[in-house]
Amino acid sequence: MGNKLSSCSTANCEEPCGCCGSCWASSWKPGEAGADEMDKEHRRWLLRRGNPLAKPVMELRSWDEVVTSKPMTKKQRRRRESDEARAARLENLRQAQKKHLQNETPEQRQFRLERMKMYADIRRKRESPEERNARLQKLRENQRRRLMAETAEAREARLKKMRDDAAKRRKVQVQSSGESEDEQGSESDLEEEALEVLSVDPCIGENGEAHRTGRFELMNRSEIDGSPSVLVVRRGQPFKLVVHCNRSFDEDRDVISLMLAVDPKDEDKISHGHGTVVYLPVESRSESVEEDEHDWRATLDTVEDNVLTVSVTTSALASVSRWQLSIDTKLNDTEQIKSYGTSVQFYLLFNPWCESDPVYLEGEDLREEYVLSDTTLIWRGCERSFHPTIWKLGQFERDILDCSLLLLSKVGRVTATYRGNPVRVARALSAAINSNDDNGALFGFWGKDFSGGTAPTKWVGSVDILQQYYQTKRSVKYGQCWVFSGVLATVARAIGIPCRVVSNFNSAHDSEASLTIDYYFGEDNKHLKEFSSDMTWNFHVWNELWMKRSDLGSGSDELYDGWQAVDATPQELSDGMYKLGPAPVKAVRRGEINVLYDCDFVFAEVNADEIYWRYRGSGHPLKLMKKDPARIGQFISTKAVGKFEREDITGSYKFEERSCDERIIMMKALKQASNPFARIHLSEEFSDIDINVEVRNDVKVGEPFTITVNIKNNSSDTGYPVEGIVHVDTILYNGTGRKPLKAMPFNLQVDPDSTASVELNVEFEEYHSVVLDQAYFKILCSASIEGTTYEFFRQDDYRVRRPDIKINLDNEPVSKAPLYVTATLQNPMPIPLTGGQFRFECSGVWQPVEIPCDYIGAGEETAVKFRVWPQFDGKAQIAGKFNATELNDVDGFLAFEVDMNKEVNAGRSLNDGLVFA
Repeated sequence: MGNKLSSCSTANCEEPCGCCGSCWASSWKPGEAGADEMDKEHRRWLLRRGNPLAKPVMELRSWDEVVTSKPMTKKQRRRRESDEARAARLENLRQAQKKHLQNETPEQRQFRLERMKMYADIRRKRESPEERNARLQKLRENQRRRLMAETAEAREARLKKMRDDAAKRRKVQVQSSGESEDEQGSESDLEEEALEVLSVDPCIGENGEAHRTGRFELMNRSEIDGSPSVLVVRRGQPFKLVVHCNRSFDEDRDVISLMLAVDPKDEDKISHGHGTVVYLPVESRSESVEEDEHDWRATLDTVEDNVLTVSVTTSALASVSRWQLSIDTKLNDTEQIKSYGTSVQFYLLFNPWCESDPVYLEGEDLREEYVLSDTTLIWRGCERSFHPTIWKLGQFERDILDCSLLLLSKVGRVTATYRGNPVRVARALSAAINSNDDNGALFGFWGKDFSGGTAPTKWVGSVDILQQYYQTKRSVKYGQCWVFSGVLATVARAIGIPCRVVSNFNSAHDSEASLTIDYYFGEDNKHLKEFSSDMTWNFHVWNELWMKRSDLGSGSDELYDGWQAVDATPQELSDGMYKLGPAPVKAVRRGEINVLYDCDFVFAEVNADEIYWRYRGSGHPLKLMKKDPARIGQFISTKAVGKFEREDITGSYKFEERSCDERIIMMKALKQASNPFARIHLSEEFSDIDINVEVRNDVKVGEPFTITVNIKNNSSDTGYPVEGIVHVDTILYNGTGRKPLKAMPFNLQVDPDSTASVELNVEFEEYHSVVLDQAYFKILCSASIEGTTYEFFRQDDYRVRRPDIKINLDNEPVSKAPLYVTATLQNPMPIPLTGGQFRFECSGVWQPVEIPCDYIGAGEETAVKFRVWPQFDGKAQIAGKFNATELNDVDGFLAFEVDMNKEVNAGRSLNDGLVFA
């Protein structure tokens, strides 16, 4: 076999099998001895020599295939080569080209450059204006990337080379003109170069005041920790930049342009078509065309020597995102472009002050309340006894704006292209705040064991929740409806959408879309929850966001614009996710339950009928005990504008209960309902006996309370025996976790024209163990009258009142000056409070105050003192919360005005103001 390989039968073959492979094809025939061994050996040889006939061993299927195989083309070889082979080939090409360029003569180099210039001129003459703009844009982007990526040493080397080149040109000019270098002057040399931007001042103070964004922590970072402040502005409104250059600006020769792009760190697609990158020539005011609020523009306001003042106006529909602004300069008659090496970062928000923005809200007092106020009130409790809870929104504090945009883009999956649409933003945020479908901000839990997290009643505001989420990227435990609502209000106001918190008492959860809440009870008055998952919450809290609803078609301004109900609490699926809204409140009031989004669920929350049924076993028909069309949707509340008081907005959701309009709207909604069981129920009536249940509403925790059942016989000639039961259950505010506490049956004979009563006393010792579960009670009374088919049934919610933290100021509040505060709390219970802690948060103070309080004796009062440093003048609030082992969810607040300090202590840090004693 070795002889065969060492000799070639092909004429003019210089070495065995070196090139053509014909010797192999002619010397061996199939079936010959040793042919198989030669076949494999020869292919290995060809592979080592790079012969195209040498297919891999496993690919050769027959002798005829080998003989008739054609050499692969260049494209085929490159298609088959591995990544490593391709990289090696390209590197060899680069090295060969580099070697060729190093060895070329000056004449060859001149010829090559002239040829390249000729072809470039031909291409430029043929290109369209769009192609030219795309080419220049690509050049600018490449140059900007190189400048942003270069190190300080590389930048210095580049500038030195530019100075050396300028010196050489100046020397040539001097020699050709016969003038001295001094006569040429340095200024004329600079004019030959494109204008160079040395620095850009974002005018933090002036822009912050004009855009009402001066309170953002991002805008105050230079005062807090010495790091650069970051600009925050609102869209559709001009903001100012002061540009410092290396020489005076020449309007005839110098051209300045801006490139604004969504920050690529957000991983959004950056393109002009997606509205995420904009190129703006800086025009003089005389060149400016008629202004359009939807257009972007940049104008040159003033020129003073080397300092330019540029005004940039963004579109009123621009993406609400983190943006980057870069500046390019060039001379009018050249293609040389200079880019400012460091881009200016800024945040762009919705603008309720801009009439062209879909979130425009008329009225400065309304914008102050629903956009700029960083504290609100949330009403909680039950229909009989509700109270306000202070909630610090803190939309201006550290990491809040960044966290809001993170929730919107990463969790809500709204790309930068659509982050300017408030409808999409609101709907995405309602899902992103809860964690049911994704890694949202809050983990909801309606139980009793809050280990591994913070109980919902212990939160004072949204700041800690959002800061913790931003740092860990994990859902924060735990939240319930008012916490979800408070966090959504913070995020909405942070990005500029007007938002308020709404509380609804006796709020229906219609899980069957029937617009009725059906309760089924056995003969022992036990609630049969397996028959229906409908429930009525003692209270429920959601949000309203203000925006236009142009997505609902023409005429929507009158029908649907304005407040939109948005709920972040996970209750029912909407489009496959736990989210709700935006639902136009106007549509809810008119009973238009099919309007986008989720109007049917909101309508049921405020206007469903409660139906009570008696189940007496299989084979027996259900008995209708009671229909209550007026109980659902009571005292719908929000914080009043400019005051820490309650504003009742029930009338914006529904007509007056039992009115003709209210029943007409209910019938209209029932006709639209998709559930075939949606219906109006007619109840039996019996007028001879009136039964009423009473309980005091001002009972404080620690005191006993009494339930009184009054039975009046209106008949003048007939007495009635009345048999029934009254009992009290403990229950969570959302209607779950019901457990019996105390019950008392009764059997009375009520004479004609007389009254009888039954009293059920509940002592503190009987209910104190449930105080930590927010102390909600469900009072139920049922009674039957012998000789009639009438059956009385009534169900009410009840809650004992908690004490309040009283907060007082010890001196006049002045900005950037110490403010001393005293807070007092009295223990109303007959048992001591142990392991307690106070927590206070103040407007304009970046950190909370936490004060331990280990022991408060029964009936005793305690006082704590602390000091804060308010940083801004104007309206401010202090929110307080107290939690102990035996009693939690105790709060208090104080609203006050902070005067401006004319003698500001500039040397004090914003973090120095938190001391307690």
